[in-house]
Amino acid sequence: MSDTAHTLRQLLLQLEAEMRTASLWSAVPPSEQAMASTMPFMYDTLHIEEWLQWVFVPRLHALLDADAALPSSCSVQPLAEHEWTHRMPQGQHATVLELLAQIDATLTQSA
Repeated sequence: MSDTAHTLRQLLLQLEAEMRTASLWSAVPPSEQAMASTMPFMYDTLHIEEWLQWVFVPRLHALLDADAALPSSCSVQPLAEHEWTHRMPQGQHATVLELLAQIDATLTQSA
């Protein structure tokens, strides 16, 4: 496993743990209809935390497991910050935003 893959896997595990701590992780998956959205980030049917949990994290784990090419750039943190700033207290998501920034940087620098 490359250093980038190892770093990314660790960041994804930390992201999940922090999302759970911040009550941003759900035991109930979105509906099939919500998951069928074709909008970027499924923005019309999911909150960003749902997209992170049910789409982003699993897809990155699948790419890592398959030793497949990773995205050459990533910019998820600004969208998460924008959405959460309008919906919840700042302190609730600060660590999650830091981890998303690290994931963005790791993917972008690995290109």
